Amino acid sequence: MGKENKPVLIDTNPGRSAQPYGIARELGTDEDLVHAPSIGVIGTKGDSQCYLGVQRKVEAIHERLRQRIGKGEDQIAMRLVQPEYTVATSDGMRNGTREMRYSLIGREVTNDTVCEHLSASGLEGTIAVVACDKPPVGTLSALLEHNRPSIIMSDGPIRPGRDSATEQPIDIVTGFQVAANPDPDYKKRIAREACPGYGSCGGMFTYNTMQTFIAVVGMQPLHMVAPPSDDPVRMNEFADELITHLYGMIQRGHTPRDIVGRDAIRNAVIVAMAVGGSTNVLLHAPEIARAAGFESFADEIMSPEEFNHLSQNVVPVLTDARPYGNYSMVDINEKGGVQAIVQELMQAGLLYGDTLTCTGETLAEQVARLNPPAPDGTVIYTVEQPYKPTGGLRVLGGNLSPEYSAVLKLAGVEGGLEDNLFKGTARLFDGERALLDALEHEPDSFQNHDMVIVRYEGPGGAPGMPEMLDSTSRITTLCRERDIVVALMTDARFSGGSVGLVIGHVGPEAAIGGPIAFVEDGDEIVVDLNSNEINCTQLQDAQVFASRQSAWEKQVADNGGIHPSCGDADTRLLNRMRESAVSAVYGAGMHPNRSLFVPKKRAAEQSGFVPSNKWREGSKKSFN
Repeated sequence: MGKENKPVLIDTNPGRSAQPYGIARELGTDEDLVHAPSIGVIGTKGDSQCYLGVQRKVEAIHERLRQRIGKGEDQIAMRLVQPEYTVATSDGMRNGTREMRYSLIGREVTNDTVCEHLSASGLEGTIAVVACDKPPVGTLSALLEHNRPSIIMSDGPIRPGRDSATEQPIDIVTGFQVAANPDPDYKKRIAREACPGYGSCGGMFTYNTMQTFIAVVGMQPLHMVAPPSDDPVRMNEFADELITHLYGMIQRGHTPRDIVGRDAIRNAVIVAMAVGGSTNVLLHAPEIARAAGFESFADEIMSPEEFNHLSQNVVPVLTDARPYGNYSMVDINEKGGVQAIVQELMQAGLLYGDTLTCTGETLAEQVARLNPPAPDGTVIYTVEQPYKPTGGLRVLGGNLSPEYSAVLKLAGVEGGLEDNLFKGTARLFDGERALLDALEHEPDSFQNHDMVIVRYEGPGGAPGMPEMLDSTSRITTLCRERDIVVALMTDARFSGGSVGLVIGHVGPEAAIGGPIAFVEDGDEIVVDLNSNEINCTQLQDAQVFASRQSAWEKQVADNGGIHPSCGDADTRLLNRMRESAVSAVYGAGMHPNRSLFVPKKRAAEQSGFVPSNKWREGSKKSFN
């Protein structure tokens, strides 16, 4: 779908008109508007504390919208549609379990559900209230595909908890980091006190990274990101503002693709660097770019080389935020909010100020109207005196990441990269469950400068590319207690709450014969941030590479075309992910034209990587 979409009207056929008249009577709106273009509110629901505040906000906005529907001079002459909701997985409750495979898939399911509602209902105006981290991206992607006037509001973060014994602020990541503690009473206290209210994760984890991204890209007013979920402003002032801004978009004819252009996406990526954001932004930004009409994020928005140049030399980290720092999004809100961060970057000349936003203003005009305070120097820092001198994310190439997909959250590294170099010894786990078992029962087996490698957990291999907050949190705690460095690399992904020397999105993934599949226990792994590469020393030998690749292909052939370490795709949804998953560099989503999303020729030639031509045939075998 594109800008040429026409509003879908209910025609005068009595059969098709009967229900609109009934709905108008039930909602108390003008029956003369049942043939007008439609407008409505959507939200997200799920088995999670993140979503508890969404429904009440959707209902509040819907009621305010109902009151403004009509044919009067100051009213909106449109047909009101009943609220609609999507479903999603609880990342916090599912981390470390096989159910976590559905988390990223939830982004795709949200996209499908919202797309069905928008397209089938023909909405000409939509307000979306979103929570957690995958549904907002799926929602934005669907809004971009539908491309009719729409606006987003994040439901808001949870307030931090407080340990009653130490009076220190805690959150859900604290709970994961004490998972290996032997004291059951201590663990129970942390679990009970970490999440005292409702709202999405409060640190600069994936949720707040992506809500900041969505605001900076122009689809959410900047000042609506940071206030906590339980702040009354979300039910009152924000509800009216959203309706006013949406109606303004409708009157001006502005659509999401008018707003989410190349410069706007670049702005959002730069801000994600500056807030030390989640590695997941490098999965979600390509998906948003795809939905906005760009074929390749790397070719049309920002290349890996430019991304690293900006992160290394231009964009510093401006926030002292969890999980790498001390403060929550609620603290950022009290010190000026996202608009204060954007203002600081804009004044330093690091952002395009003339990009259009959902308010009808340019980004610069919106910031000027909000008039945020200058950085306080404790929670939000200046570009000249930043919290950390370099950006929070780094993209890596090398012979283990020939697609240039691997990502390191540099802001969260706590040690091991002296002189920008780490050399470690490979310790292999085919699947996260094996790693969690070892961390639980054999923690002393992990040694200083181990490079833990978890594979067959990628988009197609798991399937679903689960995040590994449980594993990374246990490793972080182990390293702190023993004063050692244990790194982790995987073809899966991480939570925005993960810290440590962790490298995700390694691609091509092991399930399709990426080089990570050919590493063996004891190999030397070198992470070099001077060249931005991650290499296996043994695989630099062409004969070793060929021999190991041949042995891997035999395993696949003997198992009917799929590697035996891949997870079962025993539901329709998991099978769909396996059949249509694309690489992390394209967002790790579901695409029917999967053959279009292949490793770049030069990258494949450099590594010796040849994609398995048996993958699609073999993956069908695993679906029952």
